[in-house]
Amino acid sequence: MFKKILIANRGEIALRIIRTCKEMGIKTVAVYSTADRDSLHVRFADEAVCIGPAVSKQSYLNIPNIISAAEITNADAIHPGYGFLSENAEFSRICAEYGIKFIGATAEQINYMGDKATAKATMKDSGVPVIPGSEGLLESVEEGKKIAKEIGYPVIVKATAGGGGRGMRIIKDESEFEKAWDDAKMESGAAFGNDGLYLEKFVEEPRHIEIQVVGDQYGKVCHLSERDCSIQRRHQKLVEETPSPIVSQELREKMGEAAIKGAAAIGYEGAGTIEFLVDKHGKFYFMEMNTRIQVEHPITEEVTDFDLIKEQIKVAAGVPISGKNYFPKLYAMECRINAEDPGNNFRPSPGKITNLHLPGGHGVRVDSHVYAGYTIPPNYDSMIAKLIVTGQSREEVITRMKRALQEFVIEGVKTTIPFHIKLMEDEQFKSGHFTTKFLESFDFSDL
Repeated sequence: MFKKILIANRGEIALRIIRTCKEMGIKTVAVYSTADRDSLHVRFADEAVCIGPAVSKQSYLNIPNIISAAEITNADAIHPGYGFLSENAEFSRICAEYGIKFIGATAEQINYMGDKATAKATMKDSGVPVIPGSEGLLESVEEGKKIAKEIGYPVIVKATAGGGGRGMRIIKDESEFEKAWDDAKMESGAAFGNDGLYLEKFVEEPRHIEIQVVGDQYGKVCHLSERDCSIQRRHQKLVEETPSPIVSQELREKMGEAAIKGAAAIGYEGAGTIEFLVDKHGKFYFMEMNTRIQVEHPITEEVTDFDLIKEQIKVAAGVPISGKNYFPKLYAMECRINAEDPGNNFRPSPGKITNLHLPGGHGVRVDSHVYAGYTIPPNYDSMIAKLIVTGQSREEVITRMKRALQEFVIEGVKTTIPFHIKLMEDEQFKSGHFTTKFLESFDFSDL
């Protein structure tokens, strides 16, 4: 087992990893930017190294500085968390080159799944259902029009690199194709330095369902069931839950087996997710694979009694997995608490937290790195906490979540708590019948 792990991240996920390492008897090294010198992950790690100024490019994305920090502290492994360098194939490769274990996928696996066109082809070859569309990158707008005519409108063009909805356009008929093509190409080129596009059939009334998988170094893969991530704004998740209200046990098993096939096809090592779109007929299609731990991993932990960070570390150390698939025993939901103003188009709200009270009680978990007096820097993602609630039924979870949200006091900055409270009171949300477009018609006026 590892003796010392450097956590190449910040915020709640860095603190989450430190906690598991302490329980496993593993020493930890925190890295931090000048903006994060007062963060809790710095305080609770065994050692801490400043790796640069507030700008991410000069600190949390600075590979030479992170490797140097690992070397001077004699860390034998690096956990990248999520975001930043967690899906950076070059970082994984450099760690291996320096004899430092990257706790995550190999460079080859990240490259396979990082390019969406390659990932789709790999999944299709493995027998995983994929959305009809182009076999690879489109060579021209004329080729795109031809394929769209064959599979039928509506279609969607997507950037082969990146995410977050950039370089993506829905096209309802041929008259819209050329403008959508030009706009997507320009946006993806500017955002990712890669203007390659591919085309797919647009799935109507979709639900975003992901399957958690874990693979070891010996070719064995298991799954830990699904998470429903359909409550999104501009392709960014706000609420996740498990089990999904629209997934039957039969569908759960089919999706789980498909996810295992896909991960096994690339000899996947570590924790990851295979993400699917599920249409109104219950058909599911591969969307992408995330080769890292997810923000929403705690809800899976709560319903399966399985520490995913601990499993990541064990797998990276060469411990084989059991091969057992895990299914939900309870219900769980996560609300992302962001320092944003939901009544003002979710405008970021950095600043000093003047007062803080965390909710508690049976079935309530808060993953956070903030405290009263903490100043939220403007340089990073606005998520400051994750509120996770567990119960015997979806109805109980929603009731408990509303109660916990009402107890959650954060003063000094605006947060998404009022939005989440209103969502828990929404009849359509409570019914479980909604799509990824649900928030497009949500009333934010009184928040």
